[in-house]
Amino acid sequence: MRPRRALEELWLRLLARAEKRLPALTRLRAREALPIRLDRRRIYVLPTVFGLVFAAMLMIMSVGALNYYNNPALLLTALLGSVSVISMLIAFRTLDGLCLTSVQSSPCHAGDVLALELGFAPDARARVGLRIDIGTAGRILATQAHEPLRAVLALPTERRGLLTLPRIRVWTRWPYGLFRAWSWLNPRIEVLVYPRPEASAVPLPLGSREAQRSVVQPQGEEFGALREYRASDPRRLIAWKASARHDRLLVREPEQLTGQEFVLDFNAMPALDLEARIARLTRWVLMAEERRSRYTLLLPGQRIGPDVGSTHARRCLRELALL
Repeated sequence: MRPRRALEELWLRLLARAEKRLPALTRLRAREALPIRLDRRRIYVLPTVFGLVFAAMLMIMSVGALNYYNNPALLLTALLGSVSVISMLIAFRTLDGLCLTSVQSSPCHAGDVLALELGFAPDARARVGLRIDIGTAGRILATQAHEPLRAVLALPTERRGLLTLPRIRVWTRWPYGLFRAWSWLNPRIEVLVYPRPEASAVPLPLGSREAQRSVVQPQGEEFGALREYRASDPRRLIAWKASARHDRLLVREPEQLTGQEFVLDFNAMPALDLEARIARLTRWVLMAEERRSRYTLLLPGQRIGPDVGSTHARRCLRELALL
């Protein structure tokens, strides 16, 4: 197994070197807009190491059959040769017509794994043994005819900001491993990687205002807005007068503090460098969202908020990632 693996690694290195040297293979380095469809002009087929050994075996068999006038051996050699040619055609057709239609990613922070989903359009051809590689991430896929093909790959991330996707290699050795057919997809796609939050949780900085209780009821108790009665509500909370006016049971809900408003100021941490400030602000944004508290993000020349919610958090994290 080790000599065979060493030969395969040597062969892959030779292919990579040939790709760098040959203009026909390097012309596909330009970024492309979606959708990207593979056709015969951009699919390459070469024999594998096993295919070369198989071809050498067929040559030896043919020489021996001709030397000894062995017709059954010649027939077997021709049959095996035709099967190998058909396997090359099958490998080519596995990639031919493949169309990349969408590239989606889920948000992640620097240092985490980015889940990248590739969507391919359905067609009338079943595809088996299809392999997709992006950098060190790879996936083996198969689909039936008229079914969409989706691949989810896990890409490691190291730093914040816009991540330009490397070229996507689509290849196969189906069905017998005699030939390797491959092509490249180079979509014009960039994904956003959020900053890595600070490891330690520093307390959030308070703003200039705090939430106030909105309604003060008599008898020394504070209540908020009226709502519909539920079976689990105690009878002492029922607002009888309001219920009579509205012809349905209403209860007073005790008003709770909506929380404090926080101001996350980039310039308030002069002792920290740029990346440390961004990491701490990222941690504060996540903490404020967990507490469902309103917060304002102050960046150089920009003010975001005050607000709360997933849309506000995504905007803050995006600006921090691009800072």
